[in-house]
Amino acid sequence: MKKYTIGIDFGTLSGRAVLLNANNGRVLAASVCEYPHAVMDRALPDGTPLAPQFALQHPADYLEVLKQTVPTVLSASGVSPDEIAGIGIDFTSCTLLPIREDGTPLCFEEKYQSEPHAYVKLWKHHASQPEADRITALAKERGEAWINAYGGRLSSEWALPKIYETLCHAPAVYEDAARFCEAGDWLSLLLTGKETHAAAFAGFKFNWDADRGYPSDEFFRAIDPRLGGIVGTKLSAKVDLVDGTAGTLSERGAKLTGLRVGTPVALPMLDAEAAMPALGITETGVLMAIFGTSGVQIVHDKEKKDIAGVCGYVSDGVIPGLCTYEAGQSGLGDCFDWFVKNCVPEKYAVEARESGVNLHKFLREKAKKLRVGESGLLVLDWLNGNRSVLQDADLSGLILGLHIGTRPEEIYRALIEGTAFGMRRILDAFLAGGIAINEIRAAGGIAKKDDMMMQIYADVCRREIRVMDTDQAGALGSAIYAAVAGGIYPSVVEAAERLAVRDAKVYTPNPESSAAYDALYEEYVRLYDYFGRGENDVMKRLRRL
Repeated sequence: MKKYTIGIDFGTLSGRAVLLNANNGRVLAASVCEYPHAVMDRALPDGTPLAPQFALQHPADYLEVLKQTVPTVLSASGVSPDEIAGIGIDFTSCTLLPIREDGTPLCFEEKYQSEPHAYVKLWKHHASQPEADRITALAKERGEAWINAYGGRLSSEWALPKIYETLCHAPAVYEDAARFCEAGDWLSLLLTGKETHAAAFAGFKFNWDADRGYPSDEFFRAIDPRLGGIVGTKLSAKVDLVDGTAGTLSERGAKLTGLRVGTPVALPMLDAEAAMPALGITETGVLMAIFGTSGVQIVHDKEKKDIAGVCGYVSDGVIPGLCTYEAGQSGLGDCFDWFVKNCVPEKYAVEARESGVNLHKFLREKAKKLRVGESGLLVLDWLNGNRSVLQDADLSGLILGLHIGTRPEEIYRALIEGTAFGMRRILDAFLAGGIAINEIRAAGGIAKKDDMMMQIYADVCRREIRVMDTDQAGALGSAIYAAVAGGIYPSVVEAAERLAVRDAKVYTPNPESSAAYDALYEEYVRLYDYFGRGENDVMKRLRRL
């Protein structure tokens, strides 16, 4: 019996593949491919300038990941394509693109190479905030019940605002698009020749629910008459539940990957959700936190509950029989990276180079020596808007308490503390909504390499955090789903029991630090509500200028 699977995780800046022995959980090889075009937020490849808050990608980069990483892990492991039982993919989301009937992205066509709306709109594309606000206002005015499943507000990061934005600003692209689909579903189509619309994508990002379906056609027409009939045409009406397969590799898929025609392909999954079986989270009460360019907090429950400010939920989309809830932070690693690239004096860079470390590590070492509250700084972590619980991309960051003696390491630490306060605010929302959180398991590049940050999070949240011992949680989870698609295990729950990561580094809250952070958190919540809930819309006024 074939025992090897491949999982590929498509992130914000790169794609990562692992080759897994699905009998014992051992990862035999891994490969990373950086996206050639990365994130396009200033200009298209031909130089066409982009408006503020655009964040686009080129779908050709995803094909490059397939061509590079899969042959690399096969070669490095010595495993033959004939021995691969299945392949799985996961994708950062909502990552939306318009395609032709045959799957060709419109941006591949010459006439659309200078049209921004023909490209992939990445999850952090926030230019559709006015459309999100319009949809939210209309849903509330009409008493649409489905909006409550998404925290009472639609995010600009989700699919419908991005599609409506295309209709408003590039109607020709809207008309020429046979489908608007998630990049994960698009790759699934290319690999198998069969269209999928995974329930995880549909439920979290397209406002679909297994019981009620999409919002009504009447509602779509109320937004704009041209949106009438969108379900079943430009939006797939067929949604696939988890534990199914997308199909098998077609000749085109085999050529893209170097694998054999007929190799089973798992249903595509969101990147963060794919990590859940990799961390052994197949039951209720265990929250998964991913620390990367953005932050994600996900937990299972047995029931559907409308929770204020939470991004949404989906049943049978991640683990069969469970309802999965998602919240998140639009900026996490991106915030620290922004500071290091733009706000650190040259003398720090020189000292870091002389010490043989990068600026992040250099600043962390200095920041470790600071006591809680010593700097007098407090940060609202909205440098990339707020995903949860305010769901408002028009909000911006705030650093309060700066003075003439403020040092870079103090700001760096305050940024970390601000994101920790943001996560605690999300935990509070889950708990207030009746979701049990008995344990936190973490993954992501930052979680593995930043002890100071993880201890701050444990202290701020007053909870033990278990950082699981894996560098590729998403790709590993996709390989686990592939083991189910390939017939090695009958369900993802049984596969996770055998293959999930068990080793972890545990961070326990320090009572003295937690008490000090409680006082800062009270101030954070006060600022959070003042600037985030309409009492002072200065951030929005400044953005409009």
